[in-house]
Amino acid sequence: MDKQELGAFLRSRRERLRPQDVGLPSGPRRRTPGLRREEAAVLAHISTEYYIRLEQGRAPRPSAEVLAGIAGALRLTDAETDHLHVLAGTAPTHTRLHRRDVRPSILALLQRLPQTPAFVMSAAFEVLAWNDLAAALMEDFARLAPKDRNLARRAFIGPQRADATLYGISDAAEFRHQVVMQLHATLARYPADPAVTGLVDELRDASPDFARLWERHDVQAAPMLTKTFRHPAIGEITVDCDTLTLTDRDQYLVVYSAPPESPGAEALALLNVLGAEAGDYLR
Repeated sequence: MDKQELGAFLRSRRERLRPQDVGLPSGPRRRTPGLRREEAAVLAHISTEYYIRLEQGRAPRPSAEVLAGIAGALRLTDAETDHLHVLAGTAPTHTRLHRRDVRPSILALLQRLPQTPAFVMSAAFEVLAWNDLAAALMEDFARLAPKDRNLARRAFIGPQRADATLYGISDAAEFRHQVVMQLHATLARYPADPAVTGLVDELRDASPDFARLWERHDVQAAPMLTKTFRHPAIGEITVDCDTLTLTDRDQYLVVYSAPPESPGAEALALLNVLGAEAGDYLR
């Protein structure tokens, strides 16, 4: 617990708030900016004396419940709440849901990459947005229900055919292992998100392979730098795989590209001409 930094952080967050921001009358003769300490204490449901000691760096470590009350009283963002817990030396109590809304600028960026397959994926492996070439390379996500656009579910439990593979990728086993490792981390960040907990429970019940990998508790995923797709119309397409983290929404922009004049680039160019109809098949 960093008592001095914690006190300074609380003071800075308190002083940025106006009484009207939290439903209090402003009143005359305020000698300090922002809320008064006693006002912050009342909003956090703790004693004024204890709150003052926290800001002065003289209080013992607060509980998770106290920190949750303070975070609500001071209108802290998710990132600020996490920082508060780091300073206090406690594990945060996460109640938020993972984000599924994609920034408009990222949606526009996808359309500016007409010759590069790209898509946005949530922290729970949901495909949230994609461009036409990604649909042609993988499948037409627009024709699927949102639940069926989840790559973790797609990797472990469907569709079930004797010759089914995950879009024909050469590293399907490695991808499944990466899915499990990432879902471990996602569940730690969103333990109260029913979409995340429900997905993990579903995969553990439906897939012995997932359940086996889950019990290993691996958390460090190796980066996937290249990937080979076996496309029914084009054949093998080897691409570079880059995953860019969109930190503000805990999402990922996945981009498949190939060096100029390489076989992979030529295959993508042909697929771009053929369009989504080339990938319209049951995998």
